[in-house]
Amino acid sequence: MGNKTALYDKHQEMGAKLVDFGGWDMPIHYGSQVDEHHRVRQAAGMFDVSHMTVVDVTGTDAKEYLRYLLANDVAKLQEKGKALYSGMLNEDGGVIDDLIVYLMTEPGVSGEWFRIVVNCATREKDLRWMSDSTASFDDVALTEQPDLAMIAIQGPQAISLAKQAVSPSRANLIEQLSVFQGLESEGWFIARTGYTGEDGLEIMLPEEDAADFWQKLADAGVSPCGLGARDTLRLEAGMNLYGADMDEKVSPLAANMGWTIAWEPENRNFIGREALQKQREAGVSEKLVGLVMESRGVLRAHQKVIVEGVGEGEITSGTFSPTLGCAIAMARVPAATADSAEVDIRGKQVPVRVIRPSFVRNGAKVFD
Repeated sequence: MGNKTALYDKHQEMGAKLVDFGGWDMPIHYGSQVDEHHRVRQAAGMFDVSHMTVVDVTGTDAKEYLRYLLANDVAKLQEKGKALYSGMLNEDGGVIDDLIVYLMTEPGVSGEWFRIVVNCATREKDLRWMSDSTASFDDVALTEQPDLAMIAIQGPQAISLAKQAVSPSRANLIEQLSVFQGLESEGWFIARTGYTGEDGLEIMLPEEDAADFWQKLADAGVSPCGLGARDTLRLEAGMNLYGADMDEKVSPLAANMGWTIAWEPENRNFIGREALQKQREAGVSEKLVGLVMESRGVLRAHQKVIVEGVGEGEITSGTFSPTLGCAIAMARVPAATADSAEVDIRGKQVPVRVIRPSFVRNGAKVFD
């Protein structure tokens, strides 16, 4: 038996198929992964993401510590609650994990602190790396928050339906949130973030509140969804999955994460900077792209990608897109790859289009 979230009984009550995910018993679907996918694109769905790891970073050196720990720069956070996506790199520039960090106070005030959300499967190594990286700082405290549950509500109706399931003051806060911002209300942390390419919320709340809130969301018309739909939704949105699209051996420059590296100011020293600078100066040999296959079949991870006259690559994530009705994938290929390639599917070379790694946002196709 794996770890159980505060919503385990609700998942069973609602007919979820539970599977092991990073040591947690999590719902993969509640009957139809495809129906849940469409529900999020067309209305609203909710996901139990309580297996994610929440860590609060406090102390007078918290900001400078994070500026050293992360490739993106938390000094960009100039408004209370604003969020930042970043890679946490090793000295070689490989991605230890990708994460979101929130500024929990007004910027620059005494007692300024931050909240980080990292992946569950990388929890132990992340916490060890974060702890080891405090050595150069006098006053940094890392406090995991294992008693918080987390529920993601996603889809074009997510905001309006979630407001029906919360108190008036929380509904008022939701109304005021800007995209990629999170704020506290009556003991809950409510963020306008997500992992599906749709508008929506990710709400951290005490475990004892989770089951009641989940039921109120269901009563308001939000559909329970499993991690299966979450994966096809994030892939359509072109969002990386740690362990598939990047890992400790992959540079963010080869994982479509170059935009998350804050090169300025030049004198900011962050872990992995020296290695990344050398890679950039030498030229990155690979890139992460999107593939679209318009013939029959499904693209899968680890299938070989052949680029005539250029070289070979590999699919990192692949699926059949319920929204587009065709196979899509993300693949790491030679940097010189242009707009076409072939994928080896059981010995047969099938032509695919090569596009930027983003397929669907806010329910609509985003490539020509």
